[in-house]
Amino acid sequence: MEIDNNLIENAIRPSALGKKNWLFIGHPSAGERSAILYTLLGSCRRHDLNPFDYLKDLFTRLPAAKITEIKQFTPAAWAKAHAQQKALPQAA
Repeated sequence: MEIDNNLIENAIRPSALGKKNWLFIGHPSAGERSAILYTLLGSCRRHDLNPFDYLKDLFTRLPAAKITEIKQFTPAAWAKAHAQQKALPQAA
């Protein structure tokens, strides 16, 4: 096993660099909201999603959604649903 693992070091660099900045985010509730957004964006990256497309759809559909439908808005569920949509033939 190698002592140095550049792939892992590069993967965690953004969070390591942000730690100091996130200490001064302002109000504690602003920190919580930022953590939610960072988590969503990180999850988009993990599922190879375009964050803009995901957030645009999320913010468009979420206000009219019922609480029982919330699980379909996770990046994992959204990626799965959109992969199925791409697989379906488009009606002309």
